[in-house]
Amino acid sequence: MFEKLFQIKQKGSSVKTEIVAGITTFFTMVYIVFVNPSILGVAGMDTQVVFVTTCLIAAFGTIAMGLFSNLPIALAPAMGLNAFFAFVVVQKLGFSWQTGMGAIFWGSVGLFLLTVLQVRYWFMSAIPLGLRVGIGAGIGLFIALIGFKNMGLVVANPATLVALGELHDPKVLMGILGFFIIVILAARGVYSGVLVSIAVITGLALIFDPAVTFNGVISFPPSLDAVVGQVDVAGALDTALLGIIFSFMLVNLFDSSGTLIAVTNKAGFADAQGRFPKMKQALYVDSVSAMAGSYMGTSAISTYIESGSGVSVGGRTGLTAVVVGILFLLTIFFSPLASLVPAYATAGALVFVGILMASSLIEVKWDDLTEATPAFITTAMMPFTYSITEGIAFGFISYCVMKICTGRLKEINAPVAVVSLLFIAKFVWVG
Repeated sequence: MFEKLFQIKQKGSSVKTEIVAGITTFFTMVYIVFVNPSILGVAGMDTQVVFVTTCLIAAFGTIAMGLFSNLPIALAPAMGLNAFFAFVVVQKLGFSWQTGMGAIFWGSVGLFLLTVLQVRYWFMSAIPLGLRVGIGAGIGLFIALIGFKNMGLVVANPATLVALGELHDPKVLMGILGFFIIVILAARGVYSGVLVSIAVITGLALIFDPAVTFNGVISFPPSLDAVVGQVDVAGALDTALLGIIFSFMLVNLFDSSGTLIAVTNKAGFADAQGRFPKMKQALYVDSVSAMAGSYMGTSAISTYIESGSGVSVGGRTGLTAVVVGILFLLTIFFSPLASLVPAYATAGALVFVGILMASSLIEVKWDDLTEATPAFITTAMMPFTYSITEGIAFGFISYCVMKICTGRLKEINAPVAVVSLLFIAKFVWVG
């Protein structure tokens, strides 16, 4: 049965290898079931319900990827989009979480339409490398800033905007310890370092933080009514949210498409143009899952770069993904753990993700200021304005300004020009 479904022998693998690969991928990305509720809880969402819906959508999306595309790729709520939603759209701009999640849904619909119309990869390849890299690195710095804030290492200061937190606070010290556990284990090739860090810091929090209390480990899943069915899809069609919807679509486009290329390339499936077997099916699963995830209230889901860990130990077929999905389903029964994990226990994971995403800056052509300037502006403006949207906007606009003013107008292609004009229109008429 496995051979008929996944052509395991044909791809040079075995059932045992695929199962081990699935377990490996699961343990490298299961941290999301703790991090996602922690982030979305800031927006006022029920953390135990988000824990369950995160497991559900990750399971169904990943199993679908395995069955329909036969690729060893896992999906889960996208880091960056969830932080942007909670800390900017809800906290900073004041929208309800229901409306903000509706904006993510419409951004996912846009991604789906790009997939159906077969312009997704054309659009992605038309965006200059510097801007693509800047978007990824900027999101990384944005996520890292949130991580430093959650562990208390960076605090607000009216005189200097930000300042160093109180290093005598046990919570800050535990947050710092959690970060170093992750990066040291990652440097030593331990794939489950994030999960180990969360477990260790949560254990210490039970000892040193009176606010952290143990409420059990296993239970039947809670009712999902507090989140599922509450997303305000109609209310998100507000002119004030158009730029945010577009940003959600753009970020998910680069994140998911780039990850698909990276993982399939590592597995040896992708050709020089980034094409791989059953590419169409993978893109449909990816975009439909993104819509389903946001409609369920878990943020849009995306392909996970951690899938590469399963590939590195031999995963080559969709059986790897199916194993990951089954493990996510089993995790549903551990929902009490979601309320146990404090924010500073997951903060180190956010900073670690920031490191991984910012590493792409090495690809920028720093000796060409018309490329380096927009890449830097995009990267820097996201954390400094506390907004992914503004970072993307200023990056695209600065790219056009640099090319026009240096006599290189021909290097501006149609997608870049259109996106820049849309953002300029947003600043002029919306703000």
